[in-house]
Amino acid sequence: MKNIFIIAEAGVNHNGNIDIAKKLVDEAALAGADAVKFQTFRAEKLVCKSVCKAAYQMETTDKDESQLEMLKKLELTPGMHEELMEYCRQKGILFLSTPFDTDSLHYLVAQGMDIIKLSSGEITNFPFLREVGKMKKQVILSSGMSTLDEVERAVQVLKENGSRTVTVLHCNTEYPTPFEDVNLRAMAAIREKLGLAVGYSDHTNGIEVAVAAAALGAEVIEKHFTLDKNMEGPDHKASLEPDELKSMVRSVRNIERALGSGKKEPSKSEKANIDIVRKSIVAKCDIKAGELFSEDNLTTKRPGSGISPMQWEQVIGKKAKRKFSEDELIEL
Repeated sequence: MKNIFIIAEAGVNHNGNIDIAKKLVDEAALAGADAVKFQTFRAEKLVCKSVCKAAYQMETTDKDESQLEMLKKLELTPGMHEELMEYCRQKGILFLSTPFDTDSLHYLVAQGMDIIKLSSGEITNFPFLREVGKMKKQVILSSGMSTLDEVERAVQVLKENGSRTVTVLHCNTEYPTPFEDVNLRAMAAIREKLGLAVGYSDHTNGIEVAVAAAALGAEVIEKHFTLDKNMEGPDHKASLEPDELKSMVRSVRNIERALGSGKKEPSKSEKANIDIVRKSIVAKCDIKAGELFSEDNLTTKRPGSGISPMQWEQVIGKKAKRKFSEDELIEL
């Protein structure tokens, strides 16, 4: 991942509808994201029957249904997956999906998915992490709700069981995340402690924090998006709409270019300004041939095409080899 890898997180914002899912693929591709990501699960293998929904899920879904009932409506069938994979190939964008159970993991790998993106909820799921490691794939691991020690242990399980590389995404799982809870500096703490590539999975409103993460060295940026924030469903409200996604991708790419090599030197675009903006040693007044250069008869002015003022002390006290008119560049 030489450039910042941008994942447009469609998640379950398709509402179980393949046509909406394809429109999400369209928008992710138009925005310039590297990948569009869905979620692969069977509700019965993900949650117990009695589990309640999260508070944010209650706001935009049927309050009387259980989490199991809600998720059941958001499943993608194998046929839908394969149709979406082919559609992504046609649109030139990478298909990704987060598996939430072992069967879903094996299915996605069998379909040729080479990058396994894991949700924050799996960071303490030892048997699942062990199985993911056995796939010997590249893993991107979200780390919401976790401590640094928990992240380190999860990475250890993945690598001990065969994961080729692991990228850890700093994350907060509240939808939307309050800005004061983002703690973006934790991304650097993960990189420093674990020596791994890091990134950021963003659940804040707007695009500012994702762009800031890019400036702080994120190698992967993940962001939820939807066709319309007002659609019914658990994640639409905290997602970007298509124009916002385009703006985020554009801004991240601009930051990516602006980060540069880190070597401090004149850029190609500014080299032409050196002679115009810098100064040279010039005659403050008319100077006769043989006269000594002094603080009284020299000054510094633009352009910068003559002797640099940094050589001032080497010029002071030298004899003028010819006469100089006021404002003329000094020559030795």
